[in-house]
Amino acid sequence: MIRMNIILLAGSNRKDATSTRLSAFVGDIISKSGHQAHLFDLYEKPLPFYSPDDEYDSTDTISELQKVMRQSDAIVLATPEYHSSISGVLKNALDHLGQEHFRGKAVLSMSSAGGAVGTSSLQQLQAIVRNLHGINSAEWISIGGAQRNWFAESHTDHEGSGGEVTERIRRVTHSFLELASRIKG
Repeated sequence: MIRMNIILLAGSNRKDATSTRLSAFVGDIISKSGHQAHLFDLYEKPLPFYSPDDEYDSTDTISELQKVMRQSDAIVLATPEYHSSISGVLKNALDHLGQEHFRGKAVLSMSSAGGAVGTSSLQQLQAIVRNLHGINSAEWISIGGAQRNWFAESHTDHEGSGGEVTERIRRVTHSFLELASRIKG
């Protein structure tokens, strides 16, 4: 098995966001599969607004984000779905990054929606990943409605009665890891 370094970019500016909890859950699956998972939480590490006229590379959080993204073997992007789109916080973070952070890497897109599912945000994430020359995972993860409720509760061990949704997340995460391993290997 090839040991990989995987970055999970949690794109919410809300404390205890379900998309961030989903990221932690997936990070747990990745770690238990023998890989290194690093959660970069944009709530805990907010970034300044991107502007092509300003130099932000010298700020600590931008430098840290760019470094961990460059060093990653694969990427997980997580967003809440707002008005059928990705969060502004995640879009801002992606604007601070470029092709050198995504090129040739497997990327798993995930969303947490207030409604049943968040496919609009996932389609937008996949378009962004293509433009950054990343390789989209064939499947994505979207939680909404009752599925989202399990992540809204406090689950420190990420085990328990998540039911079908947690099994689907595990299956999709393992499929993503297989893709990332084939690309790296």
